[in-house]
Amino acid sequence: MEMVLMALGGCTATDVVIILEKKRQKLQSLEVICSGERAAEPPTVWVKLDVLFRLRGEIDEGALKHAIELTKEKYCSVAAILRKTAEISWRYELLPSE
Repeated sequence: MEMVLMALGGCTATDVVIILEKKRQKLQSLEVICSGERAAEPPTVWVKLDVLFRLRGEIDEGALKHAIELTKEKYCSVAAILRKTAEISWRYELLPSE
């Protein structure tokens, strides 16, 4: 089940990087932290998930919000599957450039 979280992080990270590149944003680093809660009874599927993007670089906040919206609603097939059983919250932190 932890691999499912890794798949979610990898899928969304790939989408966000590609979308930000297309928007000509200067991304220096990206960290995706996925955590969640599983159901108490078998099958213990994910029922609540939190995805946190930590980005560093010269990134327009509007471009980032749009990239996250696209990965969550359109591009990430892992998120589409997990939405069937879990409530997913999406957050981000924009860190200053180094």
